[in-house]
Parts: sequence; structure tokens; C-alpha cells
Amino acid sequence: MSDAEGKRQQAQPDRDLTDPAYRAAVVDLLGALAYGELRAFSQLAKDAELAPTLGHKSAIAILAAHELRNFRLLSERLDALGADSQEAMQPFVEAVDAFHERTAANDWLEGLVKAYVGEGIAQDFYREIAQYVDEDTRALVLAVLEDQGQAEFAVSAVRQAINEDGRVAGRLALWGRRLVGEAITQAQRVGFERDALGGLLVGAPGSGGADLAELGRMFVRLTDKHTKRMERLGLSA
Repeated sequence: MSDAEGKRQQAQPDRDLTDPAYRAAVVDLLGALAYGELRAFSQLAKDAELAPTLGHKSAIAILAAHELRNFRLLSERLDALGADSQEAMQPFVEAVDAFHERTAANDWLEGLVKAYVGEGIAQDFYREIAQYVDEDTRALVLAVLEDQGQAEFAVSAVRQAINEDGRVAGRLALWGRRLVGEAITQAQRVGFERDALGGLLVGAPGSGGADLAELGRMFVRLTDKHTKRMERLGLSA
């Protein structure tokens, strides 16, 4: 955790799930995450079919299984809150599906870059929101977003492909730039079309939400982290 994140967490007042407005925000957050994980599972399963070797297919299938596990954890938490997981996910279907439809990969390498870069931006966004929720909810969100080897696999496979054919780098760099725009648009849409969820980020004074200046800094952080991911892949942002 960065010093800035630590200060934001320490600054948050205790959050009470008996408060209807706050509970609605948590249900929105978990619903958005749950559908994102479900869609990621489906996408990775498709990407596995495009992989060139049995080893690559197996590795992607394992990543897909991890996404399904996360979906189950989030669904169980929603059930424990007395929320219907299907209803909690529904408001986010259109935005998440639109992102995936606009960023359909043409081959398995584009699929890997999308899983690492595109999903990475979305995950960073949810980590930012997690700084404004209660400790138990934050722990679940951060556990779900924890890297389980996805990054290392993507970086290794993409760098190997670039070493074998340098022309791949230019195409994937352009693809990464497209992904960042679409992913940030999705994050903004998810964050601000739902009043309860948006309230976690931009709250009334003393409510624990970020002010507009901090919101601007948040999107700068998202972009900076995207640049670092692209560099790890050996691509220019």
C-alpha cells in the first residue's frame, strides 16, 4: 500500500452497513465486481481456445478458474448481505459488456494484453474505491483483485512474442492505447451512473468520499499505472 492510500484509509470514518445508503453503495461495488469477474471468466475461456500451445491453453484456463472463484466469493458476500446477486450485477451488465464488445481481441496476444492492461485498469479503479469502504469489504475487494500469476504469465508471453517477431510490438502498443481509453470510460461510467457507488467517491463533506481534486488525482494514478504495465510488456504507452 502506498503512503497516499494509507492516509486515505486512515481518514475514513467508520462505515456502518446498517446505514441504507452505505449498504446500497457496497452492494453496487460488489455487484460491479462480481459481473466483471464473471465476464472475465467467460472472456478468458474464449481466449484459451485461441492459444497456440497446450501449455498456454492450460495457463489461461487456470486464470479463468481463478476469476470464477472470485465470482463465487463475491456472490456469497452479497448473499450474506441479504442482496440478490443477480439484481446486484444487472446495473453493470451494459457498461461491462460494451467494453468487451468494443475491445474484442483479434488473436490470443491481443487477448493477453487486454486481460493484463484493460482489466488491470478496472482493477485499479476498484482498489481506489476500496479505500472508502469498511474494513471487511475492503479486505474482500483487495483479496479478489490480488494477482495470482496473471501478470507474470501475460508479461512473459507477450515479451516472448515480441522477441520472436518485433513487428508485433507496434500493433500491440496501439491496441494497449485503445484499451486504456475504453477502460477509463467504463470506469467513469460505472462510477458515476450509479448514485450510491458514486457517493463513495464524491461524498458530502465529512462523509469519507473523495473531493473533486482527489478524484482528478485518482484518474492520473490510473493512467500512470497503465503506463507502467505497458512498459512491463515491452510496449510504448
